[in-house]
Amino acid sequence: INAEYGGKDRSEFTVATKFLPYFTQWRSSNLPTRFKLSQARLGGDPVELYQIHGMLASVRRVETWCEEMIKLHRAGEIKAVGVSNFTVDQVVRAHRVLSAANVPLVSNQIEYSLLRRQPETSGVIDTCNKLNIKIIAYSPLGMGRLTGKYSSKNPPPPRKFGNVDVDELDALLAVMRQVGDAHSATPAQVALNWVICKGAFPICGARNAEQARDNCGAQKFRLTDEQIAQLDAASLKCQVAPSFMTKLWQE
Repeated sequence: INAEYGGKDRSEFTVATKFLPYFTQWRSSNLPTRFKLSQARLGGDPVELYQIHGMLASVRRVETWCEEMIKLHRAGEIKAVGVSNFTVDQVVRAHRVLSAANVPLVSNQIEYSLLRRQPETSGVIDTCNKLNIKIIAYSPLGMGRLTGKYSSKNPPPPRKFGNVDVDELDALLAVMRQVGDAHSATPAQVALNWVICKGAFPICGARNAEQARDNCGAQKFRLTDEQIAQLDAASLKCQVAPSFMTKLWQE
C-alpha cells in the first residue's frame, strides 16, 4: 500500500483503517501501538478515518478505546473517529465519551443491503441518524448475490455469515432488473443506489476495472420514491438468515 499510494496527493482519496479489540489486545496501549503499525504501512501520513472494529471479543469497555482515540485525534494522527458493527448501546456510549472531548463520532460501518435490512428495525440506523453519525454500508451487494450473477439455477456458494432463499432472490432480482431498465442500470447499480437513497455510504469491492466502472455507475441516477418502495417490498421475503456467530457479531 505504501509503495502504491505513499507520497501521492491524499486529496484524491480517503484512507480508512481499523483496530480490532480482540481479547489478546487487552491493554489500552494496544490501540495506539497497532495504529502506528498501520500508519507506517499506509505511508506515515495522518489517517482520515480510524475505526474501532466491533466489541464482541474485547475485554475492555467502549469508553477505554474511545479515550485512546481521543488522544490520537488530539495529536493530529487521525482526522476522524469511526466504529464498526456497534450496537445501539455501544454507539450511544462511544458518542457520549467522544462528544465530551469535542471529538465527533462520524461513522458506524455495518452490513446493510437489500438482503440485510435488520439495522432499520434494530434501532442502529435511527440512533445513528439522531446523533448525526454516517452509516457506512459494507457488503452492499450481498456478497455478490445482488449483482445478477446468481439465481436458483446458479445458486451462490454457502456463506458463513448467512444465506438467502434462492427462489426469493430470483423474485427480488426480477424487480431490480425492471427498476434498472428505467435507468439503463445493472442490478448491482440498483442495489448500490438503493443504499445511497437510504442515506448510507456503500463500500464495495471490485475484482477488475469493469466491476469498478459498474460500481461507479450507481452514482449517475437516483431511484424514485416509488421504485424504492418497490424494492423495499420485494426484499422483505429475501432477508439473510444469519448464522449464530453473525447474531453475536452484528446488531
